[in-house]
Amino acid sequence: MSKLTLKSVAKTLGVSTATISNAFNRPDQLSVGLREKILSACAELGYFGPNKAAQSLRTGSSGIVAVILSDSLEYMVSDPVASQFLQGVTRELERHKLHLLLFSGSSANLEAISDFVDGFICYGAPRNLGLIEQLTRSPKRVLTVDFDLPGRPSVNIDNEQAAYQSALAVLKPTDTVAILGLRLIDAPNSRPVLQAPMWDNQSSIAHRRLDGYLRAMAECRLTLRSQYLWHLPESNQHYGQLAAKAVLALEPRPTVLLCMSDLIALSAMREALQQGIEIPNQLRVVGFDGIEETLRYHPTLSTVWQFSDAKGQAAVRAFLSGDDSPQLLPYELRLGESS
Repeated sequence: MSKLTLKSVAKTLGVSTATISNAFNRPDQLSVGLREKILSACAELGYFGPNKAAQSLRTGSSGIVAVILSDSLEYMVSDPVASQFLQGVTRELERHKLHLLLFSGSSANLEAISDFVDGFICYGAPRNLGLIEQLTRSPKRVLTVDFDLPGRPSVNIDNEQAAYQSALAVLKPTDTVAILGLRLIDAPNSRPVLQAPMWDNQSSIAHRRLDGYLRAMAECRLTLRSQYLWHLPESNQHYGQLAAKAVLALEPRPTVLLCMSDLIALSAMREALQQGIEIPNQLRVVGFDGIEETLRYHPTLSTVWQFSDAKGQAAVRAFLSGDDSPQLLPYELRLGESS
């Protein structure tokens, strides 16, 4: 049986190719009755619309935007910050009648999908150096979020300044400070950084946050001891608890925990409270992100709210605008009961 085409189906039904095309793609151009009649006849023939791949090649647009996540899909969709970001992305894409494809940054091959999408929004700096190279040379539009790629537009907040302000708001000249960082080094376990080489400190937002914390500490004439700087491979309760338990056993015990995510901060507070450490009298805790759980937890967490859903919407708008200038989005420092 020969392959059904728009032209062959139109000839069989005795209508123009434009009528068939309108029935599938522009329903407002036909009466309801005629459209239903055309679609029913096409279904009986086994024809379900024009070839989308060929259509996108002709028009130069598929109406599909690929979002590349920096980590596995399983981890990213369960992370509340990434989930909020994706909600904003999908909301804005739907408003423009566009579609979303999700890809894991650990395994994505852009060359295999480049012909079928209008471009890429890359959320978070990929650890896959090959992917960064593909993004750099891709002929399609590429927009980065939470990291920068030379020659490409980006959407970020000022992570260094936000971290600086959040630390400066709680630090005292007599404090002992511990920092629970996120992906500071290339290590699969939670551990002190010590002499390990820093990972990708040019593009990582974790390093920008670390720069901000250290600037605030220097302004308060505080020094960070090497064993008080910790690397966590993921932002979750398990690694947060392990790191908190370790740093709270140090002598002298920290009086301030600067945490690079709210999930880490909440885990650290739970561990401290279980040990009978009073918050904020004996320990002050600061997070980063602004997730809904911080509003339900007591003591409430002092943190930087970066409004990830609005960031997702802003990323889509910037992608569609064609403007290549970098965008810095607003954030808010909200001090809670933890400081």
